[in-house]
Amino acid sequence: MDEQIMRGRVYGSDYDAPDPGPRPGHEYAELVGGPLDGLLLDVTGWTVERLTRSAALITEIGRYGPGGRALYGPRPGDPKKWDWEGDTP
Repeated sequence: MDEQIMRGRVYGSDYDAPDPGPRPGHEYAELVGGPLDGLLLDVTGWTVERLTRSAALITEIGRYGPGGRALYGPRPGDPKKWDWEGDTP
């Protein structure tokens, strides 16, 4: 796994978790831009079809506040990076 990815915080991990980083044997995509920039999305076990579609990730720090979602989708040519596509309620 890429050294830079090994140091990131995983989306959905608790802020006070003793080890919020990636776990061995898991696959991750880096979230780029928007409110979740720099976090890692655990895509372990996702199908090839699922990896081609955007994901609506719950976040409290997006445009719509608590309960809102940030949309991220795979970057063409670099599926290990998912780009921010905007926010939705």
